[in-house]
Amino acid sequence: MNAESRLARVAGLLYLIVVLTGLFSLAYVPSKVMVHGDPQATLQRMAAFEALLRYGVASFLVEQVAFLLLVCALYRLLRSADQVVAAIMVILVVASVPLALMSAVERLNLLSLLDRSDVTHASDQLLALARSSFDAYSHGLLVTSLFWGLWLFPFGFLIMRSRLLPRVLGVFLMIGCAGYVVDVLCSIVLPGYGDMAMSNYMTLPAAIGEIGSCLWLLAAGIRRTDVLPLPSSHHL
Repeated sequence: MNAESRLARVAGLLYLIVVLTGLFSLAYVPSKVMVHGDPQATLQRMAAFEALLRYGVASFLVEQVAFLLLVCALYRLLRSADQVVAAIMVILVVASVPLALMSAVERLNLLSLLDRSDVTHASDQLLALARSSFDAYSHGLLVTSLFWGLWLFPFGFLIMRSRLLPRVLGVFLMIGCAGYVVDVLCSIVLPGYGDMAMSNYMTLPAAIGEIGSCLWLLAAGIRRTDVLPLPSSHHL
């Protein structure tokens, strides 16, 4: 196995970590603890599933570290296609991480509320603090998700140009970028957007492109016949 193929599989493994920890922390855990529009019930479920919530925060932190390592690996792999676009891809990912970590801080703040309070008889002040923390967490993730979408465009472009992965994955990633942006904007300007059926499908192309890229890198590496040589270090 040559250096490019090893790097591709490392990227695939990192992508798999990002996907699995993301699904756990951003989908599974909230589905167990969040009760939409009811802070009291949410606090009670958080208390009941406190260990799961802590695992979710830890998983989210692992995801962010893996995300940074992933984009570094992808930069090494794809920079020969267009170094400027590859650099933009890295910048967008790096910009998303501090925003994501701020949301993690809000989740830790909620955990501290559980440690100090009896949630079964929550006061109005506690419910107000919880509601504020819920809002800060969800708003932080909303802004972060804009960057989670934007980085997919240069990533998809690099796949299309390099042909190291199937170009159809690049198409899905670029469409997925648009889906994320529209999803964020609609969430801001359209009241009740989250209850609309279309909100469940806006990020579907991105999911197809990302999971497909992850599995391809992990299982197949890169297309050996189309491999572009990695530039030497003095080209950086």
